[in-house]
Amino acid sequence: MTRATIAVAALLAVACGGGGSSPTSPGNTPPVTTNTITITASGASPRNIQINAGTRVTFVNNDTRAHNMTSDPHPEHTQCPELNQIGLLAPGQSRESGNLNTVRTCGFHDHDNPGVASLTGVITIR
Repeated sequence: MTRATIAVAALLAVACGGGGSSPTSPGNTPPVTTNTITITASGASPRNIQINAGTRVTFVNNDTRAHNMTSDPHPEHTQCPELNQIGLLAPGQSRESGNLNTVRTCGFHDHDNPGVASLTGVITIR
């Protein structure tokens, strides 16, 4: 019975990628103190930032295609409406959010690509 349990555990570890590293997500990387998020073909960077209350966040689109950056959750965009001022960014364009005055955590995503993890992130307002 013990060998069977070990064999099942080994199979599950291999099937779930137990030997590899997990992908980086905003939740498992330390926040960066900045108020600028840059979008490239690789996604948004940094994806986890920390700002002081009252700060605006600037999104810069350095990708070759447009991105429609909005607040979580999709599709309501109600978590942090100040982020909805970013909206559609053409390649080469940048725009500031509204003043983020309330201490909270705000998620963001590309409204047109809500399932693309590299275009999501978290802004912690302290």
